[in-house]
Amino acid sequence: MIFCKIVGGIFNGNSIVRKKVLWLCLFAVVLLCVVSSKKLAELEKREALINETNDCLSTGDWNCAERNVRELLKSEPNDTNLQMHMAGIFFEQERYKECVQYIESLNFKNKDLDYLVEKSNLLEKEMENLGVEKSMHFRLEFDGHPSKKDVMEALAVLEVAFDSISSLFDYMPANKIGVVLYEAEDHQGVGERPDWVAAVFDGKLRVPVNMMAYREVYRPVLFHELTHAFVRAMTRAQVPLWMNEGIAQVIGASKKKVERSRGGAPSLKSLTEPFVNESNTDAAIKLYWYSLRMVENMLARGGEDAFRKFAKCLQDLRKLGTDEALQKYFGTTSKELLESVR
Repeated sequence: MIFCKIVGGIFNGNSIVRKKVLWLCLFAVVLLCVVSSKKLAELEKREALINETNDCLSTGDWNCAERNVRELLKSEPNDTNLQMHMAGIFFEQERYKECVQYIESLNFKNKDLDYLVEKSNLLEKEMENLGVEKSMHFRLEFDGHPSKKDVMEALAVLEVAFDSISSLFDYMPANKIGVVLYEAEDHQGVGERPDWVAAVFDGKLRVPVNMMAYREVYRPVLFHELTHAFVRAMTRAQVPLWMNEGIAQVIGASKKKVERSRGGAPSLKSLTEPFVNESNTDAAIKLYWYSLRMVENMLARGGEDAFRKFAKCLQDLRKLGTDEALQKYFGTTSKELLESVR
């Protein structure tokens, strides 16, 4: 516009020239706006793609992550951060040879890539030594040297659990679920009468193979933790802890009955935040008790298709929010569920 004013001043005495110059200036401004709008749209599209990619990576949706990273690499083929993500995605998809070949084709080295190469070669060798075929639904890793018997036992139970939970929810995860089988001689709870076993799900299902000797223990534990893996696969939303832990307890179906906790009911906020924040054991037990009862009450409202409705509710959490999704599928809210079990 400054350019237009200057030119307009120079040709002030010639109206014809001045009109032509003004039209040229107007065209230039419009063209500049179009170009700027296009670049802004491209930037917004790229930012949306990056945000979605981060979501896919954080929730272990490797198919989505691979598709998006490949798209981002088209415009920035030498971006080392994207290249490292691509290598990691190959690894998490159990494409170990492809992972190693990809890393060897890169023009830079670092310790993270060296680790992926070492771990990929090691896992290929361990699977071969154990004589274990790759699972359809699980990507196995090993910490220590578990026996083939323990590995096959754990995998057999996991496959049964996978089929059962998949049928309940009418949902099949798009990506394999990572499982780490580890040995720990001093593992807490593994003894003649174990009363606690630290199988956990933290993005990967971590299972102490020591517990394979205790059938009455490991079956409900694996069903419980695998449920968490399904919950994660079904939504990218932050799932309230009462909902996540409640459904895992329902499906885990441990024979041990938890008695009603004494004292007043916990707050809805404490039931939503991570239970590990609670340092008091009795208070933590109370949170689990209320979570179980709230989910049982919720499922009772869903009829014969309650578990399938739960799966759809999870998938709508991000778009609708917790209470709107609950209202849509179960005709209730978090607060009402809590009030119903006080």
